[in-house]
Amino acid sequence: MLDRLDLRSGSGAAPDLGRVLARPGDAASGSADADDAGPLATVRAIIADVRERGDDALRDYTARFDGCTLDAIAVSAEAVDAARSHVPQGFLDAVEFAAGNIRAYHETQLDPAATHDETPYRRNGVTVREMVHPLDRVGLYVPGGRAVYPSTVLMTAIPARVAGVEQIALCVPPDREGNVPPPVLVAARAAGVTEIHRVGGAQAIAAMAYGTGSIAPVDAIFGPGNVYVALAKREVAGVVKIESNAGPSELVVIADASVPADWVAVDLMAQAEHGPDGAAVLVTWDPVVADAVDAALERRTMVSGRRGDIEATMRTFGRVVLVDGPEQAVAVANHVAPEHLQLMCADAESLVPLVRHAGAVFVGPYSPVPVGDYVAGVNHVLPTNRTARFASALRVSDFQKHVHVVSLDEAGLDALAHHVEAFAAAEGLETHGLTVAVRRRVSAGCASAGAGSEAPPTAAAAATTAAAATTAPTAPTAPTVKGA
Repeated sequence: MLDRLDLRSGSGAAPDLGRVLARPGDAASGSADADDAGPLATVRAIIADVRERGDDALRDYTARFDGCTLDAIAVSAEAVDAARSHVPQGFLDAVEFAAGNIRAYHETQLDPAATHDETPYRRNGVTVREMVHPLDRVGLYVPGGRAVYPSTVLMTAIPARVAGVEQIALCVPPDREGNVPPPVLVAARAAGVTEIHRVGGAQAIAAMAYGTGSIAPVDAIFGPGNVYVALAKREVAGVVKIESNAGPSELVVIADASVPADWVAVDLMAQAEHGPDGAAVLVTWDPVVADAVDAALERRTMVSGRRGDIEATMRTFGRVVLVDGPEQAVAVANHVAPEHLQLMCADAESLVPLVRHAGAVFVGPYSPVPVGDYVAGVNHVLPTNRTARFASALRVSDFQKHVHVVSLDEAGLDALAHHVEAFAAAEGLETHGLTVAVRRRVSAGCASAGAGSEAPPTAAAAATTAAAATTAPTAPTAPTVKGA
């Protein structure tokens, strides 16, 4: 099932990783970008329509794409309350357990020592404080259709709550009866979501970005989705804050003969079952392992209830890469920059310092990715499509903004004013320099007038002076300060 790439030193010329590991749609692959024509054109049309027609457009697209007719777009509080009776007790217990772990882990990210709010930073006469504010209103997107994702509700809403966000709007594609799955509603209640809307796809992103009659616009949008959702988020970036590109699921497994091939196969399948456009890659230096994992994949996929999704992912980017050894294996993983990286080999911990680019790393044979997906407490909203080169897992700070507050006294400004004037002169911004020059002249005037001098002219006094100068122009003079 896995296309084989042999990158071992004896297999020919040194490989160009950018070319041989290029995914469909990458510039290096030579194929057209996924957003060149169809998907992007569709997304732009949907966004424009939602901006123009609001709720009417949402209802039309929901009927077209989700196969149901909506009256109210929001989910009622009664429906959310009733959802608990439609799920087993074991799931309710799991939600409580996972929510506790997720909340506890994300609370560790609230580090007061990282700000200067209570203990201001002072240097060279400048005092800097930092105010940290939660965003006022955020939108969360949780996929539907192929699977149900209550875990993604917890992973996006709980960090927002920990950050202090008061308004959390959740958009979820409805089923063909127009309902949101009960597990999603149960998770939304547990996580503190304040409103739930039965709308998905690019139209949901547009609605949260620009607002409709039913959905007020948000300040930021978080959560994974398919290629249409990812493209829509990219289109509205700048109108709202968008977190890293969380798209179709990806996994790279580095494995050797110390781990059962069946375990590796199951782990690859677990990410592949999310459906097309993802990636499932095995990297090994043992051809026997490559053969055994491929055989196990074939056998297990044939009997999987999600065979179609698994095979679609394997066609998109299912690979087994043969390398010379562990270090080259990590080099391949760093180039792919996957959402998830599993180290399933002898002395796996020794490879961790070599990892540069991955959304999350799972170390050892007893650390499968779904533990992180559900209950470890870490966030499973991770960068995909090689954006792990510069992006990170969703964090509490993504739901916050930082405002610095700067203050100087007269002595502090006087000590550094000449540096400001030097920069202003170099940049040709005359009035930048004048902002400190006028204050220095006033200070100098006060000093020469002696003790008991009055304060520098107020803004009102300056305005009066300016008005007088307009009616009776005179040669400019320096501000005067009366002595005692």
